[in-house]
Amino acid sequence: MWFIDFLYKMKRIGLLSDTHCWLDPKVKDFFKDCDEVWHCGDIGDLAVAEELESSFNLRAVYGNIDGGVLRRMFSETLIFNCEGVKTMMTHIGGYPKHYDSRIKDTLYRERPQLFVCGHSHILKVMYDETLSCLHMNPGAAGIHGFHQVRTAIRFVIEKGNIKDLEILELEKKR
Repeated sequence: MWFIDFLYKMKRIGLLSDTHCWLDPKVKDFFKDCDEVWHCGDIGDLAVAEELESSFNLRAVYGNIDGGVLRRMFSETLIFNCEGVKTMMTHIGGYPKHYDSRIKDTLYRERPQLFVCGHSHILKVMYDETLSCLHMNPGAAGIHGFHQVRTAIRFVIEKGNIKDLEILELEKKR
């Protein structure tokens, strides 16, 4: 159907979380061709949000370490449509069969096709059969935390499909 082609185009998405006040130039370079960058919280510092906003169309939620200014700029949860994919983003979300109690009811009510969250510092991409939903947690892109590898994700959403997922892995140290 031609009108679907007209309505939905392709978007390249960069996904990160848990920068904890530090944005690696390698992450920005990994996202250089992205149309949007989504940050799943624990931004840590207004300067990180401003740097991302100066280079990309930014969608973000605040995390548990984010203070007053970031909590006023961003919400705890976002629900939006991106090129035909209903998406839900929050910081503390859990993963299929282990969703956080604060988000579980909203997930089951909203039934997104894509659920993205952070907090765990563990990269996970899983399909939830019960919700017919792809779950993504990009892990942690920052240098603070228990994680051993810093990670970020980029992928494409085109005409309601999620495809071409790529993972960036960086050493923990700078």
